[in-house]
Amino acid sequence: MKKIYDNAQSALADIVADGQTIAVGGFGLCGIPEALISALRDTGVKNLTCISNNAGVDDFGLGLLLQTRQIKKMIASYVGENKEFERQFLSGELEVELTPQGTLAEKLRAGGAGIPAFFTKTGVGTKVAEGKEVRELDGVEYLMERSLVADVSLVKAYKADKMGNLIFRKTARNFNPDVATAGKITVVEVEELVETGELDPDEIHLSGIYVHRIVINATPEKRIEQRTIRQQS
Repeated sequence: MKKIYDNAQSALADIVADGQTIAVGGFGLCGIPEALISALRDTGVKNLTCISNNAGVDDFGLGLLLQTRQIKKMIASYVGENKEFERQFLSGELEVELTPQGTLAEKLRAGGAGIPAFFTKTGVGTKVAEGKEVRELDGVEYLMERSLVADVSLVKAYKADKMGNLIFRKTARNFNPDVATAGKITVVEVEELVETGELDPDEIHLSGIYVHRIVINATPEKRIEQRTIRQQS
């Protein structure tokens, strides 16, 4: 099975389509698959449902797809610094399913594990619970949440071998492993590719069985969402 692709465009060309559900790793701008997001925009596919912690910023990350109106629905935890996301949501142009952050991570993890639903106390008695089953277990009310599975998952990792075994770098790991396992097809953007067998098995964070395609982006921009520095005295 061919896993290595020359670029992000060729890795996505025959697997993305209008109306799909796309899961995207990252937290803010940390650990986002920059090249894959740009390539997804350039395909022109539309009416997408995107699953991600947030939607980047106005001109970077998933914000690029909001600018071009390619996203019809966001399943996310945080509107964040993206003013266009906020504007489209408040004007009714964009459907948004706001999901508590831990619940979102578990929905993706459960989807990847083949678990169709689970119960959680998070969201009981709030708007999050509207239209969902609430069940009392041992005297405590729990909300039933359905798991998430994506048609295509876009993931950022630091290093991969040619079998797709992945190493993530520090906090850039964030949602990426759960997004990877929840995808029917998972495409990973890495900074470095090594030969199979070069990675120490104890250092591998995610098995290559979850990875279908790999592209190299050796020099990502890694933009910082908000830079805070100490003022000079």
